Amino acid sequence: MFVTSAFAQETAPATAEGATHAGTAVPAEEHGTFPPFNAATFPSQILWLVITFGLFYLFLKRVVMPRLGGIIDVRNDRITQDLDQAAKLKGEADAAVAAYEQELAEAKSKAIAIGQQANDGAKAEAETIRKKIEADLEQKLGEAETRIASIKANAMKEVGNIAEDTASAIVEALVGGKADKAAISAAVKSVAR
Repeated sequence: MFVTSAFAQETAPATAEGATHAGTAVPAEEHGTFPPFNAATFPSQILWLVITFGLFYLFLKRVVMPRLGGIIDVRNDRITQDLDQAAKLKGEADAAVAAYEQELAEAKSKAIAIGQQANDGAKAEAETIRKKIEADLEQKLGEAETRIASIKANAMKEVGNIAEDTASAIVEALVGGKADKAAISAAVKSVAR
């Protein structure tokens, strides 16, 4: 170990009893100020300060700053790539949205066309069915009118016979005997005219 004489001096015994005491006291008269503040050592301190900061500056310039610059460049490149990729993906998303909206519009127009077609088909079918039902009803109505006319004609033919039978039954009930059928028939025919 390196020890200077100024810092490691033994002092003489200071007691009267003859005991010795070893110590490392620094006499005040040799060093009056704190060594870094001593004006006699300023030139060497400044030299070492310049050398230390020079080496530190070179270390920063040659080692630290290039690494930091490289890291910043890599981050800038990554950010630029991410922004380019985001713009590309946004463009693809916008194209997909536009295609979706176009397909949706086409589907809506097809649905409207299909609905209109189905509506027109249903109207045409309903009109055809209505005309067929009306034709069937007209035919049945004609047949019913023909039957009614024939039933009425038959009933009118029978009215004379029924009137003759009824008149003869009334005459027989009133007179009490058999009525003359020829006279009753002539009377009913004269009234029917």
